Amino acid sequence: MNQPMNVVSSWTHQIENGQQPSSSDLQDHLTAVHDRNAGFTEAVAWNCRDVSGKNSYELLADIVDQKYHSNVLELACGSGVLLDLCNQRFDSRMVLSGIDISGAELKLARKRLSRTAIKLHQSAAQDLDFITESSVDVILCHWALTLMDPVVPVLATVKRLLKKCGVFAAIIDGDAGSAPGYPEINDIIYQYAQRMYPDYGVIELGDPRVRTAEGLKKLVGKIFIDSDVSIKPVILSYNAAPKTLAKESAGFFYASFVLSETEHRQMLGDLETHFAARMLNGNSYFYMPVNLLVIRQP
Repeated sequence: MNQPMNVVSSWTHQIENGQQPSSSDLQDHLTAVHDRNAGFTEAVAWNCRDVSGKNSYELLADIVDQKYHSNVLELACGSGVLLDLCNQRFDSRMVLSGIDISGAELKLARKRLSRTAIKLHQSAAQDLDFITESSVDVILCHWALTLMDPVVPVLATVKRLLKKCGVFAAIIDGDAGSAPGYPEINDIIYQYAQRMYPDYGVIELGDPRVRTAEGLKKLVGKIFIDSDVSIKPVILSYNAAPKTLAKESAGFFYASFVLSETEHRQMLGDLETHFAARMLNGNSYFYMPVNLLVIRQP
């Protein structure tokens, strides 16, 4: 996929002016990025795997147990990769559905899932009044909770929709310092973004409390009282040629989408040089830190 550059939104305007963007500014930015780059998370997310060989989609699908669960909802389902995986794993008794705010992502999801009974809805995760209270066994969220602002209404909605003994599981950003080389890659990409927007990174996308295990645990503990909360750190890795890793890893950072075509090309060159200097047996490695959040209702 050719990555369209220089995404401009009300969010980037606020960052440029050194002001704190609003929730609507964030939504505008995310919509702009996904409308022009629908499906961009798939390649690197699918190829990044843990020590047992599982990717982040599979880690979430493992949460579902058909002996006890019959209804699964995915928040921010994107292009439908996780729902497709669940559809392949479980039989027709499993009711699967997904919501996403991006029409472009849902267009890809509908195409991918066209021969299934999976229901898809265009909606923000804070606005799910059309789903019956206490009707869902499992709610999954792949790498989107970090971007949701305000996030408290999302978590409150999750609690409202879950049945007794229901489960919420999410893949979110992990501790950057725990993955070899990840801070250096982040710095390369952010240095370019900060040439245009000096406050990029100082002001981040989404609620900063979700970006650390400690902040996340305090946040969910206020909403899911008496629930069992687990936050498991996981390191995912992807090995490939330096040029491939440069392109794929850059495509996973929202900061790369605000660059001009020239800056993006230069950044890819720096990333390729970084990976080429750390080759092992003909390949380079990209390490991705994540947290697997699992909340089990009493």
